[in-house]
Amino acid sequence: MPERKEPMRTVLLLLLTILLPSCAATGPAVDCQAWRPIAIDEEADVVTRETARQILAHNLTGRRLCGW
Repeated sequence: MPERKEPMRTVLLLLLTILLPSCAATGPAVDCQAWRPIAIDEEADVVTRETARQILAHNLTGRRLCGW
C-alpha cells in the first residue's frame, strides 16, 4: 500500500498548485460590463413574485459589486 500514497500526494500537490493562485487575486472578480440592471415595463411585463425577488437580488448584487 505505500506505493499508492505517493501518486495521491502528487495529485494533491498539483491541485494545491493550481488552486492557490486563485486566492491571490486582487480587486473585484466581477466583469461589470457583462452585468446590467433588469428593468420591468409595468404595462407590458407580467412578473411573478418569485421573478420579482430574483430581479431584485440581481439588481442589489449589481449595485454592491458594480456601483449601479
